[in-house]
Amino acid sequence: MNKFKKIDREMFNKFIPFYLLAVVMLWLKTYISQKTQFKLDVDGFLQEFLLLINPLGSALLLLSLSFFFKGTRKYFSLLLIYTLMTILLYANAVYYRFFSDFITLPTLFQTQNFGDLGGSVMTLIQPWDVLFFVDVIFLAVLIFSKRFKKDKTNFRTKVVLPMITAALAISFLNLAMAEGDRPQLLTRGFDRSYIVKYLGMYNYALYDTVESLKSSSQRVMADSDDVTEILNYTKSNYASPNEEYFGAAEGMNVVYLHLESFQSFLMNYELNGEEVTPFLNSMIEEKNTLYFDNFFHQTAQGKTSDAEFMLENSLFGLPKGSAYITKGQNTYQAAPAILKDKGYESAVFHGNNATFWNRSEIYKSFGFDNFFDIESYTNLEEGDMAEYGVMDKPFFDQSMDILKTLPEPFYTKFITVAHHFPYDIDQELTTIGKGTTGDKSVDNYFQTARYADEAIKQFFTDLEESGLADNTMIVMYGDHYGISDNHNKAMEQVLGKEITPVENTNLQRVPLFIHVPGMEGGINHTFGGQIDLLPTLMHLLGIETQDYLHFGTDLLSDEHKELVTFRNGDYASPEIYSIGEVFYDPKTGLPLDESKQAQAEELQNQGNMKLQLSDEIVNGDLLRFYTPEGFTPIDSADYNYQTDLNEEE
Repeated sequence: MNKFKKIDREMFNKFIPFYLLAVVMLWLKTYISQKTQFKLDVDGFLQEFLLLINPLGSALLLLSLSFFFKGTRKYFSLLLIYTLMTILLYANAVYYRFFSDFITLPTLFQTQNFGDLGGSVMTLIQPWDVLFFVDVIFLAVLIFSKRFKKDKTNFRTKVVLPMITAALAISFLNLAMAEGDRPQLLTRGFDRSYIVKYLGMYNYALYDTVESLKSSSQRVMADSDDVTEILNYTKSNYASPNEEYFGAAEGMNVVYLHLESFQSFLMNYELNGEEVTPFLNSMIEEKNTLYFDNFFHQTAQGKTSDAEFMLENSLFGLPKGSAYITKGQNTYQAAPAILKDKGYESAVFHGNNATFWNRSEIYKSFGFDNFFDIESYTNLEEGDMAEYGVMDKPFFDQSMDILKTLPEPFYTKFITVAHHFPYDIDQELTTIGKGTTGDKSVDNYFQTARYADEAIKQFFTDLEESGLADNTMIVMYGDHYGISDNHNKAMEQVLGKEITPVENTNLQRVPLFIHVPGMEGGINHTFGGQIDLLPTLMHLLGIETQDYLHFGTDLLSDEHKELVTFRNGDYASPEIYSIGEVFYDPKTGLPLDESKQAQAEELQNQGNMKLQLSDEIVNGDLLRFYTPEGFTPIDSADYNYQTDLNEEE
């Protein structure tokens, strides 16, 4: 009897109600946040129920760790765990407001970018965000209050064990029910929103950590045999060049113009009766320019760096984080390295810090001969700087002076920054009014787009005056969306129609212009994505790509398969869109007819295979085991951009 009374007193110790109070507060806060801050597309009673209970198991389990601390330290440990879980929740809420995605472990290694992101992050913080921390403050006040007598009892394992068991039971029940509604939930993890919807924010963080560690170990386990299957796949999916276009730009200089945050809806769009991008609109009709109106970005968390990664390598960006950050030391067979063997000098121009997105390191692995960063732009005046570097007009103006000194033929890339979220610009530099949706980002978007359009026109004029235009191919591409789907309400006003799942996918179109002097231009309706740029470029230059491990195919080839696979596993094709595991007819916007389900699933499998094999190359660093005939491998130790820049100064 005495033993029973002793356990009874322990079970109802004052710390337990305090712990349960913390669990309930964290549970409800997380549920409300998941319900209101993230677009999880919850459908039906079961998914609603899972969204409700999935924070409970995590809260019970993680906060129960405080029971293992002695004396009053268990209160402080509980507060610490509670605070860290709140910070994780809030950080994801802020991150999601712009990226429409969740933080992953690799993104936490991108801290070198944070210093350049300050202003953009501040625009995402809302006054009511303080509500995320009200409960943290409440618990802290209780704990540190002199009136609150903290229990010093040390709990035994037999008391803590039932709580941990209950937490695990809830979590496993959650997982079982989730697997029942979406089989292979954890093995088909291309789309993180499903993990959060079914398992909750904290279980997602655990899942992400495990997956990140697994991908990191792939390089250690990889060997040359892993290349064989991938080589067979890429050869069997190779698209031979179109004879009409093969070699159309042979021997020419190459200029890539990176159109920051440009989406295709801007083309020929009029704001209050005025063209937003008059110069780019004129290029659509230019006789030597091909314009692709069904070209999509395929970026994920790496955003701009993902776009660069794909166009240089025809490999997909990683599902989490950025390959520029985590795979900068890999072996690559990128465009500048391929062209080096053809006598090309290569260079990147970017008016931002060299270390942003780890460019100063990964460009060496790509084989870029020169990297002209912010240190190269010395004649700047007040107002010439944007948040992410040099404004486009002075950037192009000073870059042209450097470009004219490069030996020909050259392969170059110009990364613009003025048209970047949050689209702030000195009103004295604007030549068009703002939008009137009431959404600041959307309304400002048109002014920075016009400024960028004017800067591009200036570049074309300067290139003509320099004498380089007649022997230069210019490729202009949008890198990723500028307006995320979090702004779809405002975008409905802009477009004058409802943003359905199909229309939201259509908004992922970005411009692609390929201008080649002497080549017949026109509007090309082929479906394609950034993964296809490298083989398209090489074939225009008269360079065969059959022996390279590329996952894109020549957009101009009759054998090009019009399947655009997105990083989350969705896809777009002329007849079928796959969006959140629902298949749609893109012409009607309605779910696909049952008779085409088998075809839709086959396209899904093809896309998933490409993603899987590309990830194996990048995570396993497999290109170190394979060298195409005629290709000279790159040694990144041969490059030192800082030394080169100092010598030029």
